[in-house]
Amino acid sequence: MNNYKNIGKNLLRVDGKQKVMGKTKYPQDIYMDDMLYGATLRSTEPHAYFKIDISEAEKLDGVVKILTHRDITGENRHGVLFKDHEVLCKEKVRRIGDPIAFVIAESPKKAKEAKKLIKIQYEKISAVFDPKEAMKENAPKIHDDSNIVYHYKCRKGNVEKGFKKCDVIVEREYKTSMVDHAFLQPESGLSYMEEDGTLVICAATQYPHFDQIEIADALGLPKERIKIINPAVGGAFGGREDITMQIHIGLGALLTGRPVKVCYDREESFYAHSKRHPLYMKYKTGADRTGKLIALEAEIIGDTGAYASWAVNVLRKSGVHATGPYEIDNVKIDSYAVYTNNPFCGAMRGFGATQIPVACEQQMDIIAEKLGISPVEIRLRNCFRKNSVTATGQVLVESVPLDKCIRIVSKRLFAESEMVWG
Repeated sequence: MNNYKNIGKNLLRVDGKQKVMGKTKYPQDIYMDDMLYGATLRSTEPHAYFKIDISEAEKLDGVVKILTHRDITGENRHGVLFKDHEVLCKEKVRRIGDPIAFVIAESPKKAKEAKKLIKIQYEKISAVFDPKEAMKENAPKIHDDSNIVYHYKCRKGNVEKGFKKCDVIVEREYKTSMVDHAFLQPESGLSYMEEDGTLVICAATQYPHFDQIEIADALGLPKERIKIINPAVGGAFGGREDITMQIHIGLGALLTGRPVKVCYDREESFYAHSKRHPLYMKYKTGADRTGKLIALEAEIIGDTGAYASWAVNVLRKSGVHATGPYEIDNVKIDSYAVYTNNPFCGAMRGFGATQIPVACEQQMDIIAEKLGISPVEIRLRNCFRKNSVTATGQVLVESVPLDKCIRIVSKRLFAESEMVWG
């Protein structure tokens, strides 16, 4: 390792000292003179048309401006793949937590007081919270069209013929849960105007270049007039890939001419950002009497909630990885991303591949038990090796040390169990 500059060496993190000493600047640590504070009014209904009355809240002393959809200076939409979010909802909410109004006041206290004075009249409409129900033709439509956002198909060989050759077939259904990123630093940001007319957004984000484009479109400004400053990020894991408060504070600074700051508490953070997709997985897996996998059929339904975010990529990856790290000649996989009125889901570590092992690895264990072979042995008989062909037709030509990894881990676990049990 001596020939490498970094690999195999103990390196000091360039940001480590400042973080340990508590001197690192996060967005909520940044203040400016003459600063205003924002608070977001969010929907308390999962699916409803609404009317808003801000007249009483506007009269409260200390309130500078209350933004609604009428104040949007560009296009009232954003989203990483599909522009299905509204910056501030116009007439319909699609989940609990949808932003309806943004209060700008002289203090955080005044902003919160004014938010309570805003009157919302809801006309509730039917909602759907189960993605399997949402796929039906007569289900309530989240975005006035089919609730199926995306359908991925993977086909290899012939599963019908493959299952006829199997000595054991296991059919099971599995479900994973919605998960929040729960990063340490809740969302916070500050926006201000520079003397030359540049609008600055200072917020912790994973995609400053995407943010610049989305903010410019929503505000009707050329992107060259938008500057994104990314301070220290207190955790993200995918949860900061979607816009949260950036457009709100940018619009506030643009319309008031003063710096505007917002800091979410933990509860609002839960409402504001995306979650990990819960998956419903129906698996049928077959093998011969030696444990060699012959056929696999899977249906995967991902609940993307009220907005698509990265659902297309997540459910495509779920489908691609549905066979696990195993070579199977006959494969049929269908994965779907589906709108519901649940919190919206997007990127989170693993990006769709994390949920899949819950199903495919339990299938392997059940087959091994039925055939009377060890869980280790069935994996060694089927795992990817150099020159293996995946269900999508990819030939793995390098970096496929899985069999070696399984053997080393198995040997280590066996040795440790011997030490414990004698």
